[in-house]
Amino acid sequence: MTAPPRTRTSDDLIRAEEPVLAHNYHPLPVVVARAEGTWVEDVEGRRYLDMLAGYSALNFGHRHPALIEAAHRQLDQLTLTSRAFHNDRLAGFAERLAELTGLDMVLPMNTGAEAVESGIKVARKWAYDVKGVPADRATIVVAAENFHGRTTTIVSFSTDDTARAGFGPFTPGFRIVPYNDLAALEEAVDETTAAVLLEPIQGEAGVVIPDHGYLAGVRELTRRKGCLFIADEIQSGLGRTGRTFAVEHEDVVPDVLLLGKALGGGIVPVSAVVARREVLGVLHPGEHGSTFGGNPLAAAVGTAVIELLQTGEFQRRAAELGVLLRDGLTELAGRGVVGFRSRGLWAGIDIDPAIGTGREISERLMREGILVKDTHGSTIRLAPPLTITAEELRSALAALEKVLGS
Repeated sequence: MTAPPRTRTSDDLIRAEEPVLAHNYHPLPVVVARAEGTWVEDVEGRRYLDMLAGYSALNFGHRHPALIEAAHRQLDQLTLTSRAFHNDRLAGFAERLAELTGLDMVLPMNTGAEAVESGIKVARKWAYDVKGVPADRATIVVAAENFHGRTTTIVSFSTDDTARAGFGPFTPGFRIVPYNDLAALEEAVDETTAAVLLEPIQGEAGVVIPDHGYLAGVRELTRRKGCLFIADEIQSGLGRTGRTFAVEHEDVVPDVLLLGKALGGGIVPVSAVVARREVLGVLHPGEHGSTFGGNPLAAAVGTAVIELLQTGEFQRRAAELGVLLRDGLTELAGRGVVGFRSRGLWAGIDIDPAIGTGREISERLMREGILVKDTHGSTIRLAPPLTITAEELRSALAALEKVLGS
């Protein structure tokens, strides 16, 4: 009699990855097999509270019923046509997204990095066609410590040596200034500047929040200097900070919004460039495209995401529970936490290096049933699904207190 196949354990599966997967990530040693809401389960059946939410791709939790229903319904109808043809879901998605943002036109793409690359191309085209910058002279001003993706063009203006080293030659046309420094930005912008590209809150840098007035100052400066303000809200947008978009904390409307991650509901990759008609109107057939961008499945899920956001429920939850998160971290200040920054349900927490690195703290929390991820040095990030309960959030804070004292 043939023996039944042995179920592969987490250790088996982790070892199996080693020879066949490129080593571009260093994941925590947990192998997720199932998920629901704010919880995931590994192949052995151990449960973990997800306090990372796919770097904000899972703002609505794992397998949100409304999003799963929209995906199932669309899977039974149509999944892909390419943009060679129209499809019956795309117009509705674009209309709803334009309405949500208060802007005019939508360029659908797939990943966040694609949205950033597309935004760069659009800004340059606008600079030549509308602003009158001489050919191939357009510049874009960005902030130090930024994270906009990992394509060759994007890492060209990264200040992270890990992202840059070994990947040159780099794309020209970018000027880097300190984040949260309006004077430096003013000096960098000139007649060749197509756009200022910024994260309203720098996520990968450790949830770095600029001084109040900085974003409004960027908006005023770009209007005065005659260039575009591009806000990369791929991580900060769609409810994460307690508002639909982080720029709303200063009542700012940029010329261009870059969206991704949560726009796909944790089901399919969906991203978009959303802008004023004067800006996106510079594109003509053949100048930019994507086979999968705006596909019917993505449009259906994206539309369902927008419908969830239009209720305001998730923005309110992020704002209200964000107070609990902030207060809990305040209690830990000086007790292993040497500093933190939070807005809504998003926090960067600096751990006393004597207690451990960010990686070590993440591993200790994993053993307590809490999943987070480190960023630089001894900093960890919390970005739970916006569906998290107050009780679950308190349990995560209690686990952090425990590992800091262990």
